[in-house]
Amino acid sequence: MKIRKIDHVGIIVNDLPAAKAFFLDFGLEVLGEGKVEGEWVKKMERVIGLQDIKEDVAKLRTSDSDANIEIVMLRTPDGETNIELVKFNAPSNEIGIQHPLANTLGIQHIAFNVEDIEALVNKLTKKGAELISDIYRYENAYKLCYVRGPEGIILELAEEIK
Repeated sequence: MKIRKIDHVGIIVNDLPAAKAFFLDFGLEVLGEGKVEGEWVKKMERVIGLQDIKEDVAKLRTSDSDANIEIVMLRTPDGETNIELVKFNAPSNEIGIQHPLANTLGIQHIAFNVEDIEALVNKLTKKGAELISDIYRYENAYKLCYVRGPEGIILELAEEIK
């Protein structure tokens, strides 16, 4: 038995089109899109801790407008890593977007190894991403930078120094 790789990271969002556009501008590719409801969601209730999600026929659909969960699966250009954006239409999150402190327990950011960090930061900030830190050198190994996209999503950008 062995672990082969991380398959995907799931991110819950409120504005799915904005989050999707951000990651497409970043350079990810759409692997698939769909809507989930019914028995599949009922099976997920125990895992995600949500109750009273509408039950219907179990399938991942692409045309039904009343789905309770919408997803967009994105991947890096090399096909090695996927990001799953998830929007819950019902039940809705009443707390809203959180901006936790850096020492808050849990997942804080997603790190990407990139080429030409300066050009990428320029592109993302022109599209509305918030620059959290300047680009700085970590020893003589990396140039690093943090940006915040829609929904408070934080990306760490790391370019290897060669």
